[in-house]
Amino acid sequence: MALPKSVELVEVGPRDGLQNEPRSLPAAVKVELIERLTGAGCKVVEAGAFVSPRWVPQMADTAEVLAALKRRPGVRYPVLVPNLKGLERALAAGVEEIAVFGAASETFTQRNINCSIAESLERFRPVCAEARAAGLRVRGYVSCVLGCPYEGEVPLAQVVEVAAALDAMGCAEVSLGDTIGIGTPLKARAMVEAVAAAVPLERLAVHFHDTYGQALANILACLELGVATVDTAVAGLGGCPYAKGASGNVASEDVVYLLNGLGIETGIDLERLAAAGAFICRALDRPPSSKVALALAGRAA
Repeated sequence: MALPKSVELVEVGPRDGLQNEPRSLPAAVKVELIERLTGAGCKVVEAGAFVSPRWVPQMADTAEVLAALKRRPGVRYPVLVPNLKGLERALAAGVEEIAVFGAASETFTQRNINCSIAESLERFRPVCAEARAAGLRVRGYVSCVLGCPYEGEVPLAQVVEVAAALDAMGCAEVSLGDTIGIGTPLKARAMVEAVAAAVPLERLAVHFHDTYGQALANILACLELGVATVDTAVAGLGGCPYAKGASGNVASEDVVYLLNGLGIETGIDLERLAAAGAFICRALDRPPSSKVALALAGRAA
């Protein structure tokens, strides 16, 4: 199949990225980051999560962030919600899109949310139903699609089962996540092909971590199948909590550079995106994980 003419990037840095950074940042900094990202042309920016502040203190101010945002027309600001209580808080904050987060590994699910895969899906059903009844768009995440930090290899049948269940709940999109970043292109391709037999390809997104430096190659392999939605994090925000010292989310700048080179439209200004990454890295007192961001900074020096 030919490469897609355009690709939608789902910018997960302000949520998935920042919640895995050791430092919590003020709400005003998060707001500025999101506004810089949308100013660079990002059309989907994960704005936060309505989760327990006890477990994820970095996301405790999501309602404050949403209240302060100058929301741009045509831009989506999804938030993660784990349960009905989180949905209630999201609705009170005026969100228009939520995401639920499942896993294809039994052990990962047990250790993260204290239940089985089947039980986790049962928890999501009323959340998805109520959200859709309220007119919200729902996105589903499946983690550990190419491997689990506890179990190792994850059977493809389990990945397909969880993705299909989320699709059946009415998720407009299902994001397939290589949580520990161990995937390689042929395995990534085979995984997407297997899921696409149960969930329409146009409703699939991919989410790669760059732990072993394979994320861009994996993304290209999936683009060649026709996948046209990719999750990325500006400056490569977030670590991989299951691989000490390893980089986490693939950097938005690196993916935009790749797509530009392939002639694929994103609507994102690379230099403004890199500037947003530089801004948040200054706030975190850390260098960007993006190779492109470092190259652009070196060229400007």
